[in-house]
Amino acid sequence: MIARLQQFWTLSLIAGLAWWCWRVWPQSPAWALAGLAWAGLCHALVIGTQFVCMHRINREDAAPRARWPALLRAWWAEAGAMLVVFCWRQPFRSASCPDWLPATPTGRRGVVLVHGFLCNRGVWLPWMAPLRAGGHAFVAVNLEPVFGPIDGYVAQIEAAVRRVTEATGQPPVLIGHSMGGLAVRAWLRAAAQTDAQADARIHGAITLGTPHAGTWWGRYSRAPNGQQMRLHSDWLAQLQRQEPPQRAALFTCWYSNCDNIVFPASTAALPGAHHRLIGGVGHMQMASHPQVMQACLQALD
Repeated sequence: MIARLQQFWTLSLIAGLAWWCWRVWPQSPAWALAGLAWAGLCHALVIGTQFVCMHRINREDAAPRARWPALLRAWWAEAGAMLVVFCWRQPFRSASCPDWLPATPTGRRGVVLVHGFLCNRGVWLPWMAPLRAGGHAFVAVNLEPVFGPIDGYVAQIEAAVRRVTEATGQPPVLIGHSMGGLAVRAWLRAAAQTDAQADARIHGAITLGTPHAGTWWGRYSRAPNGQQMRLHSDWLAQLQRQEPPQRAALFTCWYSNCDNIVFPASTAALPGAHHRLIGGVGHMQMASHPQVMQACLQALD
């Protein structure tokens, strides 16, 4: 569904810009180019608004506050990352690299990749070649329905965990970006209801920019999963109450003081987990940041 929605949006945008150039260029090439520049500026301003809100809210957060040069660099990089993810990888390339489950086990640990809100498996495309080159079997899920409750994704993650475990003979590592980390926690909670040893089914979990305590933007969502990600929502509080204290030790949480979607910054930290602060990195950047990817790939070994 996300691929179709983003295909429609991207193609409509291209068609609109093409129509503008077709109508205006013969009269004034300068105005035609100005229209294209205005479209790019609007995109940058929307992302910039997110960064301004984030920087203001982070004034009262415990995480080190980013300085303006780092914010500007993160804003520019995030604007480009969002175009690549939402206008190319997810709408047109999400199925270009299939899951890899080798018939003969490689002896290496496998991975389940879980994307976030308004995303699909296409967000993980930069990971897939390195994972395969390292002999790590992987399954990247597509969470459906897109605007459903987070608990509704349990069955899809369960199926992915089973497939990777059967292919490798080892408990996998689960990597979740944004809402995907909450879906991993919801799956663990559900699995523990029928299996007292559910935590032993995974080697560990890594979350990237996951709103473990919610996010300031959640107040504006009307989708069930968006409302669950409001700051300190009832769903998040219940999820934490139902988790055994030792479970958090399975998690490594990456978070950033320039995350324009999940803020205040420390909301991406899970009490009792291992924490990794990476400064100057936006929300979508984090999903494929070289430093984050390298550290996660090393953790698999």
